[in-house]
Order: sequence, then structure tokens, then C-alpha cells
Amino acid sequence: MANKQENRMPKTFRRISALFKEGTWLPVIAVLLGLASGALIMLLGSYNPLTAYQSLLTRSFGDMYNFGEMIRQVTPLIFTGLAVAFAFRTGLFNIGAEGQFIIGAMAGIYVGVFWHLPWGLHAVAAVAAGALAGGIWGGIAGYLKAARGVHEVISTIMLNWIALYLVNYLTKRFMLEPGQMRSRTAQESAWLSADWLSGLFEHARIHFGILIGLGCAVVFYIVLLQTKLGFELRAVGLNPHASEYAGIKVKQSMIAAMFGSGMFAGLGGAAEMLGVYHYLSVEAAFRGYGFLGLAVALIGRNTALGTVLSAFLLGALTYGAPGMKFGAGVPEELIDIVIAMVIFFVAAAGIITAMLRLLSGRRRKKEAA
Repeated sequence: MANKQENRMPKTFRRISALFKEGTWLPVIAVLLGLASGALIMLLGSYNPLTAYQSLLTRSFGDMYNFGEMIRQVTPLIFTGLAVAFAFRTGLFNIGAEGQFIIGAMAGIYVGVFWHLPWGLHAVAAVAAGALAGGIWGGIAGYLKAARGVHEVISTIMLNWIALYLVNYLTKRFMLEPGQMRSRTAQESAWLSADWLSGLFEHARIHFGILIGLGCAVVFYIVLLQTKLGFELRAVGLNPHASEYAGIKVKQSMIAAMFGSGMFAGLGGAAEMLGVYHYLSVEAAFRGYGFLGLAVALIGRNTALGTVLSAFLLGALTYGAPGMKFGAGVPEELIDIVIAMVIFFVAAAGIITAMLRLLSGRRRKKEAA
């Protein structure tokens, strides 16, 4: 009956309905359990959890400046979360979003510094260069897996370190601003930030990368679930042997999957640099966006909508963490524990399912009695 009713709905509404059905109730329960666990830990430490969570929300949503800065914090997480989720959905484990993010950042800044294009077109070219560079970097891991059997976990971890030191070398060798440990500033025509947009949020560093990120989530959904290519990628992830028997080119699909995954992360790197900093720093360590992307994808259940919502959740938690410290005296590290608890409950989905079945069973027994 339900299927018949759905079939009567217009096609657009069916797609929107399917988008929401992709997620499940599980992450919501996991988040609530994670927050409850954090509250319990705060009580054990003689802190007031209600004041702490209120301070966190005030820091993230209290005024337009903090809201804009929270969106800026969320933006790179959307990209890296989508990168990891895309690989997961195709049966691959991309630990290399951090490296792809770095390579994309370098490519975007390179085009922003050295290319001379009209306003608007320059930004598009810089962002496209970041996506292409990130895709190629991810595609290397896909090729090694398809052609040489190198597990993508090993290759992407190694590629992260190669990316960090390679970009540092290239920045110092070709793009260094004299007297500083950073690249030259990209031309203003390549920036993704705008004074009028920043002015709407009391001069927060919000930029157009958030719109690109949300657009990428739509592309993620369409490509993976609405196209033949997406079907083949998912089929290879589920069973490569059966896919090969069905005529799907498995090796090409693996490379394409990692290329697509790397494109999301590379886009994120370019958007972050062109929207926030406008230059590339020589880094001594990873920024961590790629590794947070793992948590974002996991909490979002590797779906497009879930990843976006998860990025907003983690972005709000991480940006609001200092508010807990100043408003309730709670150590910032506690927010890491809350995030870890959320991830734990999402990963241990069987625990939540068992709890719900237990509660449901008791309710049925009471009703029967």
C-alpha cells in the first residue's frame, strides 16, 4: 500500500522523500546517547552539563558572527566527509582525504597566484584545478589498488605524508612570499570570499565554499544513486567478482571511485584556501580536516544528507567547545570525548538496536498482560 502511495507522488517529491529515507534514526539516537554520556561525565567532574551545553549553543548560534564562523568551520568538513563517504559507498576505505585536501589547496592557490583570468572565471578555474588535483591524488591510490593490489588504506596513509612534504617543498621552491613561511597571496579575482557576504555575518570569514559543498552533496546523491556509473561503482564495492562476471570493468571502477572521492577533498582544500586564507602556509603538521571527515562520514551513515548534517553537528560541537570552557569551566577536551562517544554509538549500532528491541519487547509484554 505504501509503495502504491509513493508511486502516485510526483517524481521530484519521490526523489526528495528518498533523500530523507537514505538516513536512519540510528545517528539521531547515537548523538543523543553521546550527549547524555558527556553530560554524565560532566556530572562526575562536578560540572553543570546544562550550563555547558547552553554555553556551547550560545557560542555556535548566539550571534551572526559566531554563526558565520561556525559555518566556516563546517565547510571543509562537508567536503572531506563526502570524500570519505563516496569511497565507503563504493567499497573502498579512503584514509587519504587529508592528503587530497592538501594537494587541492596547493593547486587552487597556484592557479590563483599565477593565472590571469577575468573575475569569476578565475575562481572557477582555481576551484576546478583543486578538484582535478585532488582527484588525481586519490586516483593514484585507486590505480595502485586496481593494478598492483596495494590496499588503499596503506597507500592513502603514505600519500598523506607525501602530500604534506611535497606541498611544503613546492610552496617554498616556487610560491614563497619573501620573508614569510607561506605562499604569495592569490589574486582577488580568484577569491571565494566577498565583503558583502562577510558583512551579513558581522565580518565572519564565511565564504561561497559552503554553497559549493552543498552542491557537491547533491552531485554525490545524483551520481551515486541516479546514474549507471554510480550503480556500477556500488556494485563493484558490494561484490567485485560478481560485477566482473556481469561485465563491469572492475579495475576502472576502482580508479574512478577513488578519483571521485579525491575530487571532493581537493575541492575542499581549494575552497578553504581561496575562501578563508587566500594563501598556502608551510605546515608542520596536518590540519586534520581529512581525519575529521572519517567521523563525519561515519556519523552520517555515508549518505549525502547524513554527511551534511553530521558536518554541521561536528562543526557546531568543535566551534562551540571554547564556549563550554568559558561559560561553565568545562575543559575543551571533554567535547572530544562527546564526539568520540557519538562515533562509538554509531559504530556500535548493534547495541542501540538491541536496546530498542529490549524496550520494545518489554512494552509488548506489558500490553499482553
